[in-house]
Amino acid sequence: MLLTKKLIAPCGMNCALCAAYLREKKKCPGCRDDDTDKNKSCRRCRIKNCLQLKKNRWQYCYRCGAFPCDKIKHIDQRYRAHYHMSMVANLAYTKKRGIKAFLADQQKKWQCRKCGGLICCHNGLCFHCDAKKLKAKKRKYRWEGE
Repeated sequence: MLLTKKLIAPCGMNCALCAAYLREKKKCPGCRDDDTDKNKSCRRCRIKNCLQLKKNRWQYCYRCGAFPCDKIKHIDQRYRAHYHMSMVANLAYTKKRGIKAFLADQQKKWQCRKCGGLICCHNGLCFHCDAKKLKAKKRKYRWEGE
């Protein structure tokens, strides 16, 4: 799968690595898709619905003078602790090197070495190669050993 900038959320989340995007059933279209208003979790997302982001039509939260705000800090802390990803680092990289460099870095970092697909940030598994392991997993949103 080739990453596109449409799959990078304003908060810096790479939607292509998200379990909700990767799953087969009730698949999330990604934070920038027009159908996200139909998705219950997207309607509740405090970052996607940030008034500054909408008012200024910013692509990414790093454009805001309040970056990183409490909302970003909260999700960043959770993702660093459990999912081997940092939204703040993703946005800083994008701001410094550009979206094309960020996408290339993410492609290399998260690519499955067996099939070339993408590894899920929520559990460290490839949804193609590790499907059986994923189905057997009790804590689907944790990496092994955590």
